[in-house]
Amino acid sequence: MEIAMFIMIILIASILQTSTGFGFSILATPFLLLIFEPAEAIQINLVLSLVISAALIRTIRQDIDYPVLRRFISGSVIGLFIGIGIFLIADIDGLKRVIGIIILTLTLLLLFKFRIARKRGRDFFAGGIAGSLTTSIGMPGPPLLLYFSGTDSLKEKVRGTTLAFYLFIYAVSLLIQVVFAGTGPVVWTASLWGLPLVFIGLYIGQMLFRYINQKGFRIFTYIILAATGIYLLLDSFGML
Repeated sequence: MEIAMFIMIILIASILQTSTGFGFSILATPFLLLIFEPAEAIQINLVLSLVISAALIRTIRQDIDYPVLRRFISGSVIGLFIGIGIFLIADIDGLKRVIGIIILTLTLLLLFKFRIARKRGRDFFAGGIAGSLTTSIGMPGPPLLLYFSGTDSLKEKVRGTTLAFYLFIYAVSLLIQVVFAGTGPVVWTASLWGLPLVFIGLYIGQMLFRYINQKGFRIFTYIILAATGIYLLLDSFGML
């Protein structure tokens, strides 16, 4: 049962990440926590997400918003170290609860057409929050997804910029996790078994991206955000 669950998690998450530029950590991390210890689940997520970003970077580089990417990266550097501190000392269930409530609240605002203007300072802030969530719970996607949705960004720019950002954030986060939290053979064995599934997901996801229009992309974004927030809340209260 655990093997079948692992296959489904990695395959579906890979397809989602490739076709939208986000979603692997949002989908994979909560479900990997049902199979592995928290540090193992986060590190497996980081390894496989890094592989996806590295594999796609050449094909999506023309869609990257480089000024925004640089500000995301600059902001994330501080957030990375804040996140590992939270991971080492905080109550994980409490953290999931807070994040779940924030995600659901912001998703509701987006559904009611709340929009924000893109500014340099907000780029830095979004990157910082993404960095802190990467090393704390392995999920950098929600703050970037919320930010891009609130600024009505094109789906090509969303996918390209987030995947490029992930290439940096996942590599640094994995290094920080290994140094401060340690690692083990389970992480690398599971990651190795997950690689073929990732490459299958890459192929399917690239095909799907061509058929997703801007409106469908936005609706899909809201569904993923709402599902993530609900899952984090239910999991934090021990209901899953």
